[in-house]
Amino acid sequence: MIAASKKNQLFDLVINQLNYCFNDEKKIKRKEINQCLNEALDRTINCFSKINNSYYYDKIKKKVIFNHLNSDHLATFLYFLSNSCFKNKKHINICDKIYYLNKMLNSIDLYYEVKMPEIFLLVHPVGTVLGRAEYSNFLIVYQGVNVGSNKNFYPKFSKYITLRPSTTVLGKSHLKENSEIAAGSIIIDKILNKNSVYFGNPKNFIIKTKKKVNSIWI
Repeated sequence: MIAASKKNQLFDLVINQLNYCFNDEKKIKRKEINQCLNEALDRTINCFSKINNSYYYDKIKKKVIFNHLNSDHLATFLYFLSNSCFKNKKHINICDKIYYLNKMLNSIDLYYEVKMPEIFLLVHPVGTVLGRAEYSNFLIVYQGVNVGSNKNFYPKFSKYITLRPSTTVLGKSHLKENSEIAAGSIIIDKILNKNSVYFGNPKNFIIKTKKKVNSIWI
């Protein structure tokens, strides 16, 4: 891995940020979540290894790039960290703080209980809210995306889905393989067939054919 800082420095930075931003009596000690920090970094490296982009993968050196000063990178890592802490049954106070830190630093609302896939790409996701949907690998999410419920039903996403900027996916929607929601579009309680691009809203929409999988994926 090509990193902007050494692993220990990254881990210490996160712990210091958490304790500075949430200066209460329940200080987080690195040893409490060291296993989760390592697990989150491994998950991040695995995720980035599938992204065909020079900010994420050096093709010449064949190494993953991780830069904690790239907010998209950090947002992904902090989600994995909060989720790893949750799965490893760390104190809920720790999970809440990591989730909140991600929200503060990167303006993304991605709760630790949400089951994101192991391979996904956040593209400057300012203002994005990802709810408790069923997600699959090779998901791309841009800024201003909203995924949530309608009448207690949540969406389902198959592989190779792209959610363009300012899109909303709600309710009992199922986006099948290699489908895409165009920028500014809203889809509610609708099945979108594979290899499709959806434009519009529930009252006025068109669907076009999408021939190829996004080349961003290795």
